[in-house]
Amino acid sequence: MYIHKDLLARAAAGTPVRVGLIGAGKFGSMFLSQVPTTPGLRVSVIADLDPSHARKSCKAVGWPDELIEQTKFVDDAVSMLQNEAIDVVVEATGNPVVGLVHARAAIAQGRHVVMVNVEADVLAGALLAEEARCAGVVYSMAYGDQPALTCELVEWARSTGFEVVAAGKGTKYLPAYHASTPDTVWDHYGLTADEAASAGMNAQMFNSFLDGTKSALEMAAIANATGLASPSDGLLFPPAGMDDLAHVLRPAEEGGQLEKKGQVEVVSSIERDGRPVFKDLRWGVYVVIEAPNDYAAACFRQYGMNTDASGRYSAMYKPFHLIGLELNVSILSAALLNLPTGSTAGFNADVVATAKRDLVAGEILDGEGGHTVWGKLYPAATSRQIGALPIGLAHRVKLKRAIATNEPVGWLDVEVDDSLDAVQIRRQMEANFQ
Repeated sequence: MYIHKDLLARAAAGTPVRVGLIGAGKFGSMFLSQVPTTPGLRVSVIADLDPSHARKSCKAVGWPDELIEQTKFVDDAVSMLQNEAIDVVVEATGNPVVGLVHARAAIAQGRHVVMVNVEADVLAGALLAEEARCAGVVYSMAYGDQPALTCELVEWARSTGFEVVAAGKGTKYLPAYHASTPDTVWDHYGLTADEAASAGMNAQMFNSFLDGTKSALEMAAIANATGLASPSDGLLFPPAGMDDLAHVLRPAEEGGQLEKKGQVEVVSSIERDGRPVFKDLRWGVYVVIEAPNDYAAACFRQYGMNTDASGRYSAMYKPFHLIGLELNVSILSAALLNLPTGSTAGFNADVVATAKRDLVAGEILDGEGGHTVWGKLYPAATSRQIGALPIGLAHRVKLKRAIATNEPVGWLDVEVDDSLDAVQIRRQMEANFQ
C-alpha cells in the first residue's frame, strides 16, 4: 500500500480522514498517541462512557491542549454515529454486546468500520461484513492486533503460490491457566493486585489473555477471515520457538502436532514444565508454508529459511505486534483504498463458553476472563451441533442446570434475553451462514 502520499495530499487540501473512536481504553489510547504525528488524519469525536476519562487519556498520550479542544467528547456512541461527520468508525470497547450494535449502526450510516472488538467480530462478524459489502463500506480487522497481522501473512503466502499449513500467534500458556480467575491472574504475571491496580490494569481483561479465551477468539477471527480450519477439540497450544515452527506445526502423520494441513493454532512461549521456550514467539504471529516443488524447497535452503527435517516446510513470522500504535493502517486502508486489512468471510469457527469449575444451577455467568467460564475454540459446525453458547453472550446470564468442569455451556442451559439486539444479530448470523 502507498497511502502516505495520499495522506499528505489530504493534509494539504484541508480534507483529513475523519475518525470517530468508540472506547478510549488501552487500545484506543495507543491509537490516539499516533494521531498528532499523522498528517491528514483527524479524530473528530470520541465516544466513551466517561468522556472526562477520554479527555484525560488524550492528555496522557501527548495530545496538545489545542487538539483536545478541537475534539468532541460524548458518552452516546449511537448518537455520535447518527449526527457526526465521520469517515471511519473505530469500535474499541471490547464489549461484544454493544460492539455489534455500534458496528451495525455505523454500517447503516454508511461509515467504514474498523472492528478492534474481536469479541463482537467472532460473535457475528460474518453478518456485519456481509451488510457492509451490501452498503458499499469497509468492515475491517484492526491492523496491529494479531488477527489482522496473521491474515496479512496468510495473504502473502497464498498470493505467492504457497499452501498455508498453519497460521496463528504465540502466547504464554499452561493447561492450568484455563481455571485462572481475576483473583489469581496477577500471580501468573508476577504482579501484586495493588501493583496492577495502580497501573490501571483490568484483572478480568488480562485474565482473558491468560485463560485461553482471547487466543481462541483471535484464532476464530482468523479462521473466519481466511477459511482456515480450527482444531476439532480446541487449541493445543504446543510449545514452539521461532526456529521450530515448521517442525511442530506440520501434520501429525508427518511428525508434527496438527490434525491436518490448513488450520489455525497458537504456540506457547513456555514448555509444559514451565521452562521458557528458546526464541519464543509470545508477542508475534506466524504462517507455516509448504514448498510446492523441489525447486522451491531448495530455495528455502539456499536463502537460509528455517525448515523441518524434510526441507519442505518453512515458516514466516513477525516477532512483535504494536497493537493500537499500528491501527492507522486499517483506518487509512478503508478510507483511502476502500479495502480492509482482513475481514470476516464466513462462519467457520466459534468460541464456546466452557465451565472453569463445577457450576451449579442458579449461578450467574460472568463472561470472558471471569470466574465461571473460559472460551474454547471449535469448528462452527460442532458449535451448532451441540447448541453451544458463544462466549460473547455468556455474561450476566443465569444457569438453569449444573455444568461440570470443562463442559461446554449450551443455549438451553441458560436463561437468554431474546430481546437483546446482540442475541438477535447472532441468531440471524447463524441462520444466514449454515
